[in-house]
Amino acid sequence: MKQKTIEDYGIHIGSLKKGKLNKITDVKGVRVGHCTIDDDEHKTGVTVVMPSEDNIFLNKLPCAVHVINGFGKTLGTIQVEELGTLETPIAITNTLNVGLVHDSIVEYMLKLCNYEFTSINPIVCECNDGYLNKIADRAVKQEHVFKAIEDACEDFLQGDVGAGKGTSCHNLKGGIGSASRIVELGGKEYTVGILVQSNYGRLEDLTIDGKNIGKELSEKINMNSTVDKGSIIMIIATDIPLSTRQLKRAAKRAGVGLSRVGSYIGHGSGDVVICFSTANAVKYEEQNDFVSYSAINENKIDKVFRAVAECCEESILNSMICSNTTVGYKGNIRYGLKEVKKFL
Repeated sequence: MKQKTIEDYGIHIGSLKKGKLNKITDVKGVRVGHCTIDDDEHKTGVTVVMPSEDNIFLNKLPCAVHVINGFGKTLGTIQVEELGTLETPIAITNTLNVGLVHDSIVEYMLKLCNYEFTSINPIVCECNDGYLNKIADRAVKQEHVFKAIEDACEDFLQGDVGAGKGTSCHNLKGGIGSASRIVELGGKEYTVGILVQSNYGRLEDLTIDGKNIGKELSEKINMNSTVDKGSIIMIIATDIPLSTRQLKRAAKRAGVGLSRVGSYIGHGSGDVVICFSTANAVKYEEQNDFVSYSAINENKIDKVFRAVAECCEESILNSMICSNTTVGYKGNIRYGLKEVKKFL
């Protein structure tokens, strides 16, 4: 059965045309897979973004990283900042499982490439799901990462699945969310898509389509206020030819969508953006002294900025509206947005 997203509740974010699935996978070649761990003490998992149908180590993709607030443990960003390329799938999990997931991606790439490389740079992102998950057990293992990769598809689930199983957003249930937008450039249609793992914010600040509903909700449901801490991971994909500098500029606009939902980018939050393009692949064994690539006219890039902002805002709302009320470790509870909207 098709999941109901925020649009199905009459909330229409932005003005740009949406992609066919309204997901990051509307960018051709991108797939997403989950593996969820769900028992009495563990509400966690792993989500993997497969950026390309090709062997990505041999055909690296232009990539940029933007850190809005750096209270996070994402791995692999140093090399991306220096070289501007993505060479593995992007994995998302919980804070204490980053190392184990990193090792699993290395193992996957060794088997995939059948190539005697001596260096590999996996990107592994995280949010801390310790409120609902017994995080110290580090429940995510190699078999879960491989299962998420095997599960990768275009029409993936959103909400409390994979790396979003145990996350919280604005003191309600967070999770995995996605959205896409179509941008017309040079007489052709291109796609911008985003996937988020939401895990930040205070209930009082929650804003939907410009309306601060969180304040009213906080007065009607028994929910203790907290400081704005947590994290959010935002993965942006596009098929628009962009330089790595332009990708970084686009990544910065994720903060617009984030703030529109009510984030104040708190001290304790790890807000990290990874942005890649499926155009201008860089061959690992390139022999030419010079290579050519195309890039957008800087005067036309506003369309990309708007698409990123709209996608980010809607992705966060989808991560919440697709999530169910969850009772986790020590009986801690996070209510799903679709179940508390009746109080409005």
